[in-house]
Amino acid sequence: MSSVRGAALYIGALLGPSLLLLPGLAAALAGPASIVAWSGLLVLSGLLAWVFTSLGTRIGGGVAEYAAAGLGARAGRVVGWCFLSGVVAGAPVVCLIGGGYIADLVGGGMTAKLVAAALLLLVVVALTLGGARSSTAVQLVLVAVLVLLVAVAVIGSAPAGRAENWLPFAPHGWSSIGAAGSVLMLSFVGWEAIAPLTGRLRDPRAQLPRVIGAAFAITTLIYLALAASTISVLGARAAGDVPLADLLEVAVGATGPAVATTAAVTLTLAATNAYLTSAAVLTAELRGPASSSRGLQLAVLAAGLVLLGAAAADLVSTAQLVSIPTTLFLVVYLCCTAASVRVLSGPVRACAAVACAAVLGVLAFSGWALLVALPVAIGAAVLPERRPAPVG
Repeated sequence: MSSVRGAALYIGALLGPSLLLLPGLAAALAGPASIVAWSGLLVLSGLLAWVFTSLGTRIGGGVAEYAAAGLGARAGRVVGWCFLSGVVAGAPVVCLIGGGYIADLVGGGMTAKLVAAALLLLVVVALTLGGARSSTAVQLVLVAVLVLLVAVAVIGSAPAGRAENWLPFAPHGWSSIGAAGSVLMLSFVGWEAIAPLTGRLRDPRAQLPRVIGAAFAITTLIYLALAASTISVLGARAAGDVPLADLLEVAVGATGPAVATTAAVTLTLAATNAYLTSAAVLTAELRGPASSSRGLQLAVLAAGLVLLGAAAADLVSTAQLVSIPTTLFLVVYLCCTAASVRVLSGPVRACAAVACAAVLGVLAFSGWALLVALPVAIGAAVLPERRPAPVG
């Protein structure tokens, strides 16, 4: 695999539908100070990139294997089930993001948003039940479209930016930066998923620095540019559910929201389909090769019923829904970075220690979502170890 394609795969793993919502959500939580949370998490993203690449080249496999190598089989099960639960809980949330863009285009408010989210979830579950898989080439094309839309939105709306939109800088207090960071972490899930592919590079030692450097530079530019434009251009409207559509409307006029909605729906279906396909593989590893993927689809539908139902009853906000899968993925990162301190050596070991402390700090701001992650982790820890079936 070439360095260009390797970088494209990394970028594709890091960018996705969360980028359509989180700049606005972070602005709602912390105001202009959310840019501090973005900057801090980008530094953490770089540390995680180095750690997971080292794990991928040294150990291979996925996150459960990484944790098991350093902390034992029990920790491996905890990580596997937390990752799987994050995907199950995250699917309805991602569909809610796409549903928000549909509702913004057609009107109907929260009701239309929830109905659109439910329909998107049903479509993606139907796709996975039918065995559909998003090819790497299709995923990369979709990411390229997203990058192009962000570039048009940022550059086209730049003349409408206003310095006064940055004041007051921290309207909700400095502690709100931590709350914004906890939610924004969903945008940085991806390094752990792509690291095992480093073995497909022709010369990993020579190519990896270029691949990771290019991916990190491009994602940093995209995230910071969109976050800054959301604040500078939209001002009080930055806290909305469809920041990219609002920016495109400023940049290209009335067609902007329609373009953004089309991209949002396509990205939602492709990204959710890809994650559920990967989750089906992990389910087989955790429950045995004889396990049916239908159980995964049923779990996603059940999660959708609970989470979207809670949103319909106005029991939870969008930020609270996003925090559920984010917290589960943070547990995965915490265990993997802690394991890295034991299995890696040299500078990357020190990097893993810093990343572990940083993840723990972000996790501390997860609030009530920890009450969701904790039972999953405890349940996985007490599960009996699955032993291979005897041959013959």
